[in-house]
Amino acid sequence: MSTVELTKDNFDQIVSENEFVLIDFWASWCGPCRQFGPVFEAASQRHEDLVFAKVDTEAQQELAAAFEIRSIPTLMIVRDKVAVFAQPGALPEAALEDVIGQARGLDMDEVRKSIAEAQAQAQQGQ
Repeated sequence: MSTVELTKDNFDQIVSENEFVLIDFWASWCGPCRQFGPVFEAASQRHEDLVFAKVDTEAQQELAAAFEIRSIPTLMIVRDKVAVFAQPGALPEAALEDVIGQARGLDMDEVRKSIAEAQAQAQQGQ
């Protein structure tokens, strides 16, 4: 599957309608982004059941700001509308495959339970 260009107009729809989305925050002037691009694209061909998306941080500054992207490239993985991974830096192919495998292996019921517990603790501490 080829990568999808994410914008503030289609972001919510793409993330809501797909249970597993990998997002590459990038810019054309960024050397490491250009290095990571082909790795990301190749992974999209190997994992056709997943949605691979790109956010041009220059064109979509509001989206980059909303996710507090400070360094590019940044890879984010969203599963079931929950960001389960976010890390800046150009990952080599093996590392990207490892991250995808770990994200696939997550028990999302456990992730949601942990988030709910953390939110409850935060509210008790206020």
